[in-house]
Amino acid sequence: MMAEPEVRIINSAGEDRGDVEMQGGEDLEIAETGAGEVPEGDETINVDKPSSRTPKFVHYLKSPIITLTVGSGDSQTTLTAHQALLIASPYFASAIAADSRNPNRVIDLVTEDLEATSAVLEYLYTGEYFPHKISSTSLQSDPSIPPVDHTGEQLLKHAKVYTLAEKLGMPQLRTLAHSKIHLVDSNAVAELVYARYVYSNTSKDDITIRKPVATFWGQRSHVLRHETEGTFRELCLQYPEFGFDVLNFVLDAEERREERKRKTMAAEDVGTASTRKRTRG
Repeated sequence: MMAEPEVRIINSAGEDRGDVEMQGGEDLEIAETGAGEVPEGDETINVDKPSSRTPKFVHYLKSPIITLTVGSGDSQTTLTAHQALLIASPYFASAIAADSRNPNRVIDLVTEDLEATSAVLEYLYTGEYFPHKISSTSLQSDPSIPPVDHTGEQLLKHAKVYTLAEKLGMPQLRTLAHSKIHLVDSNAVAELVYARYVYSNTSKDDITIRKPVATFWGQRSHVLRHETEGTFRELCLQYPEFGFDVLNFVLDAEERREERKRKTMAAEDVGTASTRKRTRG
């Protein structure tokens, strides 16, 4: 029995984009970081060169179209995407497999955010979502939004992509969204809106996103709480875990300061004792 071919996707920086597994027919599996080629045999693909990517992308475009219904009621929106791209997500792959005999497959995302879902699809097709991360310290400029987030809207955009990526089983997108959160300039009000979302929509065990929030407020709460006009207190009462995490950070920091202080005093005592001993001699 022949082994299934393995495809490695390499970007222009020489970074490995992950494996692409093939099972034949319509059940194509691709790397979660976006689209690539599905050739026969082992091959390395540079997805950043249109000349090599364009003629091969047709393999994905030939796969069945899946309908996604996002939201509910009057705000419900219908999106479509190619199956070969969607199955990079274990969540989507499972939903598609469960309804494999239906030629008009529909996946309902009634509780999901439209902008976050659009960002997921953009990522599956291109390997990024707007605004792009252009360096480790900056995001692509967006003239339609203010340079500083005063409402939490910019922070929430990436936070919602983060939580949706978690649900869809897309860890690389989750990591990308989290990194973008920390590149948004914001004020205290926006940070509280963001903190409320995090503690409302993530697991208490998700220290990846919760710990930086608690650290931020633990370091600045003595100043920023005066700028939030009681909202900080309300958040602590509504989400005791938030208040505890912030308090825990403050107490840990105080404990470390006390420990450093004790070590400094002990070192000074040793130095004084040594000096006295030499003087006596």
